[in-house]
Amino acid sequence: MIEDYTPENENQEDDLYEHHAFTVDKGQAPLRIDKYLMNKIENAIRNKIQTAAKNGNIFVNDQPVKSNYKVKPFDEIRIKFAHPPFENLLVGEDIPLDVVYEDNELLVVNKPAGMVVHPGHGNYSGTLINALIYRFDNLPNNSSERPGLVHRIDKDTSGLLVVAKTEEAMAHLSNQFAKKTSEREYVALVWGNMEEDEGTIEGNIGRHPKNRLQNTVYLGDEADNGKPAVTHYKVLERLGYITMVSCKLETGRTHQIRVHMKHIGHTLFNDERYGGNLILKGTTFTKYKQFVDNCFKILPRQALHAKTLGFVHPKTGEFMRFESEIPEDMQQCIEKWKHYAKHVDN
Repeated sequence: MIEDYTPENENQEDDLYEHHAFTVDKGQAPLRIDKYLMNKIENAIRNKIQTAAKNGNIFVNDQPVKSNYKVKPFDEIRIKFAHPPFENLLVGEDIPLDVVYEDNELLVVNKPAGMVVHPGHGNYSGTLINALIYRFDNLPNNSSERPGLVHRIDKDTSGLLVVAKTEEAMAHLSNQFAKKTSEREYVALVWGNMEEDEGTIEGNIGRHPKNRLQNTVYLGDEADNGKPAVTHYKVLERLGYITMVSCKLETGRTHQIRVHMKHIGHTLFNDERYGGNLILKGTTFTKYKQFVDNCFKILPRQALHAKTLGFVHPKTGEFMRFESEIPEDMQQCIEKWKHYAKHVDN
């Protein structure tokens, strides 16, 4: 039900900043607005959405609504908060960084799983950029106005990132990533025993038509709905019902490895967003389910690590390659599967 639009609410809105705006699709069935927004906003937490509604900060057709309001086709939804959008909230924070290499032009950071790279919806602090701004003055902005960032990796993916400290380094490194001359290798655990020892996945990647928190592969006549993406993979070890693979990227699309692996039927292990947090391969035995659940607890994220990063140094012209060890949570999970696979083989 829509609340009364009182002068008090109107005055409150004058002090608010719009963070999200949506127009409901014409085919949308009636759905509670908190559930609707959970599907629409990346990293959304239902409690935050409900609190926003309680505080009168969710507007439908310019009227504040409660969280149980049911959206209808063509509703105009806006969410407002008392602080500006994150682009205006870049504040330095004293967050420790695992710096693998640093000089006057750049630094290479080993990002832990769980750290968001840049501020965004629901993540306004504790990010890599907050740490960088605290540590450095006058970092160059990339094309998205994000200081220092040449590329990014997902919140729950661990591994190596290069950060530019000068305008020249930003341009040089960004050009390498655009021209596919940089080297990026990831290690992943995927569901299933892959048939081929190695291969290449090609398929344009774009936003999923029904779930905007996911991306998907578009082929044939629909290819224009996505951007070209190429992933080369190689089996490192077969571990029964999962496989450890190396993935080398030619392109850097959002969720590229996660989307490409799901596309060929090998979703990343414990990748909740893409369904890898379900038991996709194996037996129906209770002991097996307990084993997998224990693996999920050890590795409470998608099994993906940015292991190798290589590029030409923008100043010296030297090709530099950096390696990062597989983190403890992923390594423990691998060891459990190795033991399990050995037991099954025997």
